[in-house]
Amino acid sequence: MSETSRSLNFIEHIIDEDLANGFPKEKLRFRFPPEPNGYLHIGHASSICLNFGLGLRYGAPVNLRFDDTNPAKEEQEFVDAIKKDVQWLGFEWDTECYASDYFQQLYDWAVMLIKEGKAYVDSQSSEEIAKQKGTPTEAGSNSPFRERSIEESLELFEAMKNGDFKEGQHVLRAKIDMSSSNMLMRDPILYRILHRAHHRTNTDWCIYPMYDWTHGESDYIEQVSHSLCTLEFAMHRELYDWFLNQVVVEGKVRPKQREFARRNLSHTVVSKRKLLQLVEKNVVSGWDDPRMPTISGMRRRGYTPESIRNFVDTIGIAKRENVVDVSLLEFCVREHLNKIAPRVMAVLDPVKLVITNYPEGEVEWLEAENNPEDESAGNRSVPFSRELYIEQDDFKEEANRKFFRLKLGGEVRLKNGYIIKAESCTKDIHGNITEIQCTYDPKSKSGSGTEESLRKVKGTLHWVSVAHAVPAEVRLYDRLFNDATPDAHKDQDFMDFVNPNSLEVIIGYVEPSLKEAKVGDIFQFQRLGYFNIEKDATPEKLIFNRTVGLRDTWGKIQEKE
Repeated sequence: MSETSRSLNFIEHIIDEDLANGFPKEKLRFRFPPEPNGYLHIGHASSICLNFGLGLRYGAPVNLRFDDTNPAKEEQEFVDAIKKDVQWLGFEWDTECYASDYFQQLYDWAVMLIKEGKAYVDSQSSEEIAKQKGTPTEAGSNSPFRERSIEESLELFEAMKNGDFKEGQHVLRAKIDMSSSNMLMRDPILYRILHRAHHRTNTDWCIYPMYDWTHGESDYIEQVSHSLCTLEFAMHRELYDWFLNQVVVEGKVRPKQREFARRNLSHTVVSKRKLLQLVEKNVVSGWDDPRMPTISGMRRRGYTPESIRNFVDTIGIAKRENVVDVSLLEFCVREHLNKIAPRVMAVLDPVKLVITNYPEGEVEWLEAENNPEDESAGNRSVPFSRELYIEQDDFKEEANRKFFRLKLGGEVRLKNGYIIKAESCTKDIHGNITEIQCTYDPKSKSGSGTEESLRKVKGTLHWVSVAHAVPAEVRLYDRLFNDATPDAHKDQDFMDFVNPNSLEVIIGYVEPSLKEAKVGDIFQFQRLGYFNIEKDATPEKLIFNRTVGLRDTWGKIQEKE
């Protein structure tokens, strides 16, 4: 077996087998079919990458189809957000489709089923229908309206369409098998009455098709060859095929449904219903809150499409569901940002450092490398002066030999600058250090080639010149939940596991080159992590989101706890 064939996922094996058995390659067609009732999340990213990836692999078209059959929950806002997310991930669709485009055809087919004695109007309540469906171990019982005449069902169905009845008064059901071991085959509902305006068809329709009736028939109308769904639709495949059997004609492609496993992400939830709760209860600021697992939230946080696609490729396509640790996603983000993010200096928890033997009022511009991973990124100049900010954690009065940052009597190098030595410090009445006094070696400037500049010291600190420092709001995001599987506890609500420290807002200082940064620009704050310019930022107010830290600290915290 070749390396290429060994690397195929099971979906690709199915497609290759179909091609080997004579299916024409030019008739391959895939689709990504979201319902526009919310924003796409990381789980959808797997489906997007799978379907559009297959299109690229086989040179086949991929439709973007909105399964918009429930006007009570669907909005144009979600349609627009979905299109933006798919494009941002780097994919282009062949045809933009809507299930609502097929409402007339679906209705006509439903009328055909009634005429063939394969569908009937049921006038029971939803509670009565649920009760007579039986249980997984007990057969259901026939509806008292199952043998309603074809003429009466046709008349009632048209009246349903015309808006003559209230919601819940009637439904249209397929007549299949009330004793089937698959409860989905026990006379499933095809249409229900909804007096709601649709985001595309407005009030043209008073009845709307159910998802199971719409899904396969839409695939057939579009001539989709392989309809790929997540595992919860495995039991629906029998119904999918039964519906297709009623409409397929010779000479046209019959879609094939196949299922793959969801990949759940730790420390989050991906149920749209639960994500909506987070939004409605103001746990987050909206669907695109950077703590949300939505694609728009990850984009706002600074994740790149390349890193998400790499994550999806890494976890692969499987037949069994499992939980993927979010640290793998963060690794993929960190790996890509390391290649592309310019390095800059920022101090988020500042303490003033004064170089007592540096000339007062003097400013020196030092050369700094923008990205050691990218030679073409070039250099920039950063201002150096007598008074600097460094991080509070980078100084201790006394420390053991394993502390390689600044301590009294100790030396460190300032990044791109000089070697300094801590001589003394000043404290406030509470004992907090407010200023550190140091001396510097004028001959130790980085890159100067002097003997002093080549002297080795163990610590290197980042810094910002006080006189040139630009204040910035910095939003430090962490995991939204402090439990790996917050919605897997039978006796507790997932909201009980919301991390109260998932967002900390502070004021830090950044080097002056960042005054020109634009919304979405990504940087590595040296020794601190990756940050991007938040969409709420203005030229007058810099705001940064922490995208991801330089290292995975969460695992270490959990180990200690």
